[in-house]
Amino acid sequence: MDGWDGETMRAVVRVCEGATPEEAFDTASAGAWSAFDTGVRNLDDRPWLWTRPPGEPVRPAPTLLDRLRGRTGSRPAPPASPPPPAVALCHRDGRVREAALDAVRTAPELRPLLVVRCADWAAPVQEKARKLLAELPGGDLFPLAELILRLSRRARGDFARDLLEDALREGPAAEVLVLTGHPDRATYRLAYRIAVERGLLTPMELATTAATCGDVTLQDLCAEAAVRPGTTPGPDAAAVLDRLLTARSPRVRSAGVTALRRAGRHGDAERFLADRSALVRACARYVLRQDGVDPLPLCRALCTEPAAHPGAAAGLGECGDRAVDAGTLWALVEHPLPAVRLHAIGGLRALDVVVRERLTPLLDDPSPAVVRAATRALLPEAAGIPERLLRERSAPDRPRAVRVAADRLLRAAGRQRLPEPGYR
Repeated sequence: MDGWDGETMRAVVRVCEGATPEEAFDTASAGAWSAFDTGVRNLDDRPWLWTRPPGEPVRPAPTLLDRLRGRTGSRPAPPASPPPPAVALCHRDGRVREAALDAVRTAPELRPLLVVRCADWAAPVQEKARKLLAELPGGDLFPLAELILRLSRRARGDFARDLLEDALREGPAAEVLVLTGHPDRATYRLAYRIAVERGLLTPMELATTAATCGDVTLQDLCAEAAVRPGTTPGPDAAAVLDRLLTARSPRVRSAGVTALRRAGRHGDAERFLADRSALVRACARYVLRQDGVDPLPLCRALCTEPAAHPGAAAGLGECGDRAVDAGTLWALVEHPLPAVRLHAIGGLRALDVVVRERLTPLLDDPSPAVVRAATRALLPEAAGIPERLLRERSAPDRPRAVRVAADRLLRAAGRQRLPEPGYR
């Protein structure tokens, strides 16, 4: 239940009929509370729902003919009765919302709506809600964290977020660590940020999180914190760095490689000169240069064993010399391993020594990755490739990677239709 839809309407109607919020919708969902608040306000054209006593069935809305005849409904309206507290807290009338806030003192289950009212557009409602929320113990805000952060995106939603951050900074460490496992992204990011500020996680825990999580923001936060000067104790420093250096994410590996300089392990950066990531390779060259070591001879040496170090070809192009190293890279373009050919093409692009005639045959390479790399390298030269050659490769009997490459080059030369459906 994320917006004003049929499910929201049914939940609102059930609460109007006397059901508790727990019986009407998933109260553990922050989105459900926001939708409920919106749903109640959307009852403006259904006034019969506001006046029914508990148990009274929902009456149909008056038809157009009824309204033309001056009737307000299909039957006499029942006597008015106050709406349930959950509904009153979302009422379209600000005076009703303000009065209903008193019910939250004795009904903790309605605190999510107290958070909603802290971002209310009516100043009296907003002020009273904020006063009540500020009176709560900090620990009571933790279960409301997802909703607070969701509402903080609104123009008036900063107050509750500030209270939550203060509570996280001052509250029990165990409660903060629990929130680091929250499924909501904004919630666990905030919890991790506060945990890092408070030093609640060990360097190894930070390194493990950085190496295993899929959230790029969290990877950067934890990797940087794990190797921050003065954070890593001596006995564990090597293990923490090794955990980062073996991470799958290039961003995490690059943080580990950069930290090798502070650890005095400049020589360990050499093996990352052939990393599959350009970012990691650049960090490795930086660390070696800080130790007075020229990475170029090392890259040339790694290229003598390309099967063991495929990424060395790309690294050679990034720091090599056109006159000296172009021949080595062209030779590697013909290597039997696709990974070597792939990185050799990248090295040629980095050196800016791409020759159209020599690279065009790689459009027929059996490796789709090599075909894509060759295509990227040939795009600036697309106009010079014979159109007949590309038309032949866009035929339906060709492999998809070859067809897509031909179409990209034809479009780059201004000669072709839009790409195949589903191509990115």
